Amino acid sequence: EMESKVSEGGLNVTLTIRLLMHGKEVGSIIGKKGETVKKMREESGARINISEGNCPERIVTITGPTDAIFKAFAMIAYKFEEDITNSMSNSTATSKPPVTLRLVVPASQCGSLIGKGGSKIKEIRESTGAQVQVAGDMLPNSTERAVTISGTPDAIIQCVKQICVVMLESPPKGATIPYRPKPASTPVIFAGGQAYTIQGQYAIPHPDQLTKLHQLAMQQTPFTPLGQTTPAFPAFAVLTVAGEQRSSILLPLQAVTMFPCICPGLDASPPASTHELTIPNDLIGCIIGRQGTKINEIRQMSGAQIKIANATEGSSERQITITGTPANISLAQYLINARLTSEVTGMGAL
Repeated sequence: EMESKVSEGGLNVTLTIRLLMHGKEVGSIIGKKGETVKKMREESGARINISEGNCPERIVTITGPTDAIFKAFAMIAYKFEEDITNSMSNSTATSKPPVTLRLVVPASQCGSLIGKGGSKIKEIRESTGAQVQVAGDMLPNSTERAVTISGTPDAIIQCVKQICVVMLESPPKGATIPYRPKPASTPVIFAGGQAYTIQGQYAIPHPDQLTKLHQLAMQQTPFTPLGQTTPAFPAFAVLTVAGEQRSSILLPLQAVTMFPCICPGLDASPPASTHELTIPNDLIGCIIGRQGTKINEIRQMSGAQIKIANATEGSSERQITITGTPANISLAQYLINARLTSEVTGMGAL
């Protein structure tokens, strides 16, 4: 009886449903200048919020009375089907893939959704024609699990209605720690004078400071990469060797997959440490730059704190203290060395 009330929109309960989407899917939902999501909000009457951040995954939260939620779901499912149809017109594939949505559900409600011996999930699959899978593991740093629904838009809508009934009948137990997608610490690749990060199968152009880092690196004679006799190669990554006090190494693209690459500013988990360098007085100016521009650039690129000691009487050297994660320190050292080398070789224009 409850199910029929819910499906007819007669049960005016306010629900919140969370969806996990990839960047491309989120782009499709938002539409040009946000027009698609605006239309979905207006026509469904549901609140649709999209989590911030340049993460590979985003959370889409849909809140409202049950009938508004079902309308919003229907619009999302049909939009995804339209995307599939459009992508198929440009490909040779003959079988049409199903529409797939991923719900994020508190783990304490997943037992009710699966049912004794899987009876409830089997019933939902059979009555709606949709495929439903509940992930075995909780999503990272949360008490939520992903529930993947795939099928035709109509099957998905029926399936969501039944899942809503289960969630209303079995509220979450205890506190729920919601899943928050983290920015991906992806390898940084340099090719053709531009920095890229790899997301899935795509190379995404990276911010200007990494391209600048690449230009700096191009002025250096790179370390000879593994298994190569000549240091010249068209694409390489900045790699920090953990646990060793040495500058970042330039590796050929094919070697990148063998090592975890470091993205400045993204890898904030290792503990901070300190490293000290001594620089001849006559070269300190090229590291500081006019009004501190060069040292500030190095701080920004590396994410490290860099302090230059005042000149001491009778000493021909200055002490530089670098503080940060091993990755930050290594990148800062690399950039300082790059400035020194460019000065010594007369390439100080950068």
